Amino acid sequence: MPESRPVIAVAGLGIESSTFSPARTGAAAFHPRRGADVLTRYPFLAPGQPLRAAADWRGALVGKALPGGTVTSTAYAELAAELLNSLSDLGPVDGLWYDIHGAMTVEGLDDAEAQLLQRIREVVGPRVLVSTSMDLHGNVSRELVHQSDLITCYRTAPHEDAMDTKERAARNLVDLLTSGAPRPAKAWIPVPVLLAGEQTSTRIEPAKSVYAAVDEVAAADGVTDAAIWVGYAWADEPRNRAAVVVTGPSPDAVAAGAERLAGGFWKARHTFDFVAPTATLDECLDAALASTARPYFVSDTGDNPTAGGAGDVTWGLRQVLERPELKDPSGPTVIYASLPGPRAVDAAVAAGVGATVTVTAGAEVDDRHAGPLTLTGEVHAVRHGDRDAETEVVLRVGSVHVILTRLRKPYHHEHDFTGLELDPRAADVVIVKIGYLEPELFAMAADWKMALTPGGVDQELTRLGHRRIRRPLFPFDPEMPDPDLTARLIAPSNKPLTGPDE
Repeated sequence: MPESRPVIAVAGLGIESSTFSPARTGAAAFHPRRGADVLTRYPFLAPGQPLRAAADWRGALVGKALPGGTVTSTAYAELAAELLNSLSDLGPVDGLWYDIHGAMTVEGLDDAEAQLLQRIREVVGPRVLVSTSMDLHGNVSRELVHQSDLITCYRTAPHEDAMDTKERAARNLVDLLTSGAPRPAKAWIPVPVLLAGEQTSTRIEPAKSVYAAVDEVAAADGVTDAAIWVGYAWADEPRNRAAVVVTGPSPDAVAAGAERLAGGFWKARHTFDFVAPTATLDECLDAALASTARPYFVSDTGDNPTAGGAGDVTWGLRQVLERPELKDPSGPTVIYASLPGPRAVDAAVAAGVGATVTVTAGAEVDDRHAGPLTLTGEVHAVRHGDRDAETEVVLRVGSVHVILTRLRKPYHHEHDFTGLELDPRAADVVIVKIGYLEPELFAMAADWKMALTPGGVDQELTRLGHRRIRRPLFPFDPEMPDPDLTARLIAPSNKPLTGPDE
C-alpha cells in the first residue's frame, strides 16, 4: 500500500453508568481488546474492505462494558493508563477514531469521556484529527465537542444503525484526512430536556420525525454530519441532557442545521411518550394472562441491565411467583429473564437437570426494594460459557421458568432462550428485564406492555432524586421558559476553549 495513507489510531471506553444503582463496574467488565485485535470489532475494517485499505489503522485499546453501575476510580485509572500507554507506543498518528458510548460515570469524576480525550490529546498532540462516535443516549458537553473534530451518534432507538454509525465516523475521518481540508466548523446546542430512551424511541412519533430531520440536515451543502443526543437519564451529572451537534466546512450551514434540529426536539418535548403501554407489574400480568395474544411480553423496566440496572433486583420476580395461577406446573407457561445468583447456579449445576433444588438468589447488589429470594423448583436446563452470564440455569417453579445466571445478562435474542431449552414463541408470557424490546423480541411479541417497576433505571425519573443536573430541565421543570437554542460555534480542537459551558 502507498506510504501516503493516513495513520489512524482506534481507542475508547464505553459504558452506560447508572448513578442510581449501587453497583460498581470494574476493569474486567470492559472486556478490553488491544492492538490488532481492536480492528476485529468492526466488520468494515476487515482485510479487503475498502475502508481498511484507505488508511493504516492501528488499534490501541477499546473496551465496551455491559451497562451497569458507576465505574470504580481504580478501574478507570487502570484502563485509561493502558490506553494512553498503547497510544504512545503506536508512534505518530494523523487521526484518532474515538469509539465511546458517552454515558460513562467514574467515581469522583465528571464528564469522563471528555477528560479522557483531553488526556489522549496530550499524548497524540494537537494536530491529530479526532472523530468521535457515540450512542444517542450519551451526553455531549461543550468540552467533548471542543476536543473532537468530528462527532456523531446513532439515529435509531433501538440501535439498529450502531455499526453504520461507527463506519460513518471512521469514513468521515478518512475523508477529512485525505482531502486536506481545514478542521470542520462545529455547532453545538444543549437542549434542556432529559427523557428515558423508552420515551424517545424512533419507532414512534415524535422521535421518528425528529430523527428523520437529522438525515436531511446531514445531506445539506456545507454539512458533513449531524446528530441529536437524547442524553442518559439515569445518571446525575451537569452534562446529562439532550444535545445537538452539526459539523462541516460551512459555519453558516452547520449553525442553521443545528438550530433546526434543536428547535424540532424542543417543540416536540410534550408529545414524547412511552413506546408501549405502561402499567404496574400486577396490571401488566393481569392483562397478559387475560389476553389471547401469544407470546405476550412484559418488560420489567426498573432493573434493565442494558440501561445500567444492577440486574439482581428481586422485586419483580417475587411478584410473579406470588401469583396463585402460576403456582401449579399446569398453569400458564411463563418465562422470566433473569436473576443473578452465583451460589444458586452452583447448587443447580451440582444437582443436575431434572433435580429439585431450593436456592436463594438476587439482591446481592441492589437490595433496596426486596431482599434475596428463596425458590424451590426443578432444574430444567444448564448452559456454560456465556460471555456475560458465564453459567445459566433454568429453574421451573410452578409454571414459571426462571433463568438464573452466575453474572447478570441481558436477554435480547431468540437463541438466548432456545439455547436453554425454552421456546419463547410457545410461551404464554415472557417477562424480560428490559425497557423497549430489542428487534428480535419486538418481532416475536404478539402483544407487549412495559411494567413501571423499581430499580436503578426506574422509568419514573422524577422519583430517582437527581441533585446535580442543570435546572431548569424538562420534565423536572414542566413550565420552564423557552431556552436559548441558538447555535454555539465551538472553537477548533487546537485552539483554546473559552466561555461558559452553555
